[in-house]
Amino acid sequence: MGEHTTPKFPQEIIDEYVAIGVDLPALFSAGHLGERMGVTIVEASADRVVGTMPVEGNTQPYGLLHGGASAVLAETLGSIGSMLHGGVTKLAVGVDLNCTHHRGVRSGLVTGVATPVHRGRSTATYEITITDEQDKRICTARLTCMLRDAPRPDAA
Repeated sequence: MGEHTTPKFPQEIIDEYVAIGVDLPALFSAGHLGERMGVTIVEASADRVVGTMPVEGNTQPYGLLHGGASAVLAETLGSIGSMLHGGVTKLAVGVDLNCTHHRGVRSGLVTGVATPVHRGRSTATYEITITDEQDKRICTARLTCMLRDAPRPDAA
């Protein structure tokens, strides 16, 4: 649906994941749901995650962008930021998502930008703003993820 690009990660983060045998761009893709919805991750770091999603194919019966589609984009971006903050020793698990929908949009591409509100040892909270192609705010979301210990790879 959407054009898929490889997310941009700081080299030190890529190296950290390569050391444990993880393909970071594949790990932090939008996943099956995101792919179906056309989500593209444009930029990703613990400080800022940017992604886009087409309105077409993600509308409700009135022809407006579905609020659930905005929620998927927001949770995807906030989860990526949380996981990057936690690093290779943590898994980010969403525990709270709040979305306020400000205006409708009927066509084009929306862009979400996730920035940290809180980055702790056990939780991370990100604010995600979603705008249309005219840079008008469509949705403001907040995602909190619990940071759990990642399973340790088996010693070979």
